[in-house]
Amino acid sequence: MDSLDLQVLAQARDWLAQGHKVWLVTVIETWGSAPRPPGALLCLRGDGLVVGSVSGGCVEDDLIERVRHGERVDTPSLVTYGVTKEEAARFGLPCGGNLRLVQEPLRDAGWIDEILERTARHELVARTLDLQTSAVAVEPARRGEEFEFDGRTLRSVFGPRWRMLIIGAGQLSRVLAQMALPLDFEVTCCDPREEYHLTWDVPGTNFSKAMPDDLVTEMQLDPHSAVVAVTHDPKLDDLVLLEALKSPAFYVGALGSRLNTARRKERLALFDLTPQEIDRLHGPIGLHLGGKTPAEIAVAILAEVIAVRNGVVLTQKKEGSSMPVRA
Repeated sequence: MDSLDLQVLAQARDWLAQGHKVWLVTVIETWGSAPRPPGALLCLRGDGLVVGSVSGGCVEDDLIERVRHGERVDTPSLVTYGVTKEEAARFGLPCGGNLRLVQEPLRDAGWIDEILERTARHELVARTLDLQTSAVAVEPARRGEEFEFDGRTLRSVFGPRWRMLIIGAGQLSRVLAQMALPLDFEVTCCDPREEYHLTWDVPGTNFSKAMPDDLVTEMQLDPHSAVVAVTHDPKLDDLVLLEALKSPAFYVGALGSRLNTARRKERLALFDLTPQEIDRLHGPIGLHLGGKTPAEIAVAILAEVIAVRNGVVLTQKKEGSSMPVRA
């Protein structure tokens, strides 16, 4: 699966190829409690069909009505919702939230093809739109870049902005990888065991048969990287943890009970890891959701990863779990 933004672009391209009038709508600025962040995308078809979201419903309804009643912009145009309390209430923007959008007609989908092709190769790219000239450019982006708008030019980033390294190629790993892809993760699974890597079949992911510690060194983990060790084999899990806990990776977790986590920390302490580095380990991995199946466990793991990525304090943990201290 692709990220939601890429799905919107793919649908826009397909509708245009089918001969429909198509507009792209991008959130450029929010105030208050607007429900969608800057950069969120919506594609609007001439007959009122939409894909994507900029508000959660009510603003989309108004945009559809504008198109159906003939308000069809020919050049990139700014649209503002929620300036007054009455409008905020009308358009479902909570707590007086305000929303600024750019609505642009789609006449050429060549730049969409380029973005889809390059992101399929795991490249991170930025698309710029000049509102005065309608000129579009696609260029390489850097991990960590955010959406930008300076009043004339908007710059949106597409592709895997985050990386996830999964150690182990079992059933849980496959479900976890499938769920991580639409969350803007570039997913790599590592498992040197032949009986596991021969059955890896998750499209859109990378696979490595290298030893986990060697792969961590090769990947040069950064603050936009997460490491999830789920092999049930301490020889493999511990190998990756020895390197990952010393890296700038924003999340490092390992599957196992509280007892196994305590024993793992004792083993890690025998090597050249500081107590502070060992305390970065999330274990038992994931939030305590009571899940038993691979899919439920994958949801719990990703919920924790997302919370850490967003700087949210973890509260849904089993008593006695390892709770890394926030920096």
